Order: sequence, then structure tokens, then C-alpha cells
Amino acid sequence: MATRVQRRQDHDVYLDLILRFPLRPIRSDKELNQATQTIDFLIDKNQLQPGEKDYLDVLSDLVERFETEHHPIPQLPDAELLQHLIETKGVSQAEVGRATHIAESTISEVLARKRKLSRAHIGKLARYFCVEPGAFTYEE
Repeated sequence: MATRVQRRQDHDVYLDLILRFPLRPIRSDKELNQATQTIDFLIDKNQLQPGEKDYLDVLSDLVERFETEHHPIPQLPDAELLQHLIETKGVSQAEVGRATHIAESTISEVLARKRKLSRAHIGKLARYFCVEPGAFTYEE
């Protein structure tokens, strides 16, 4: 009996979310804003019920699809991306070098656009900064 009650409560929570913002393709920035507010509402909760998790998963996919199509993020040259990641993380070139086992001089040369990143460098930097390796594949 307890599982039936739990499923009913989860069903009600899911339906409430559908009424708040229906799961359908996002077609405007206004809808994107509403979807983002709904995502923020769910993320701020301490614990999500299974229906809330499912709803959040699908809504996040819809937001990503809309943003990819309508608000693509331009790819940065490797030097600019690396500089941004270093500043955002609040670390020095030396710290990045120690953590990734890439010579600090190599990092300096990449930042000065005197050298390109190798595949090995890209893999190490992607792991260190928790980004996809593809973020570093800018062609100038």
C-alpha cells in the first residue's frame, strides 16, 4: 500500500510540474526563461522525487537543444580558452603545469600563441579543468 501512495504522490508532483511548464519544444526566449526558472526551482530543492528527476532531465534536454540552436557559444582560440579557464579557476600557470605535468614554459607559449596544444596537452587540460576535450579544437 505504501508504494501505491508513493507512486500517487510522485505522479501528482510530476503533473504539477507539467502544468507549471509543459514538456514540449522551447520556441522562444520567453519560454527559455520560464524553463530556466523551473530548472532553478528544482535544483534549489534539497531532494527530488523520482518524477521531479525525470522532469528535470527532459526539461534540461529541451533547454540545451534550444540554446544550441538559437544561442550557440562561439568557440574560442585555444590560447583564449586556456586563459579564461586559468582565470576562472583562480590558479597560476605554474599550478596548472604542476597539476597537469605540462611544462610551465609550454603553457606560456600557448598563451602567447607561439605554440599549439598537442593531443596529450588537450587531454590533460580537459581533465584538469573538467571540460570536454573538444573545447580545445579551435581552428584559426
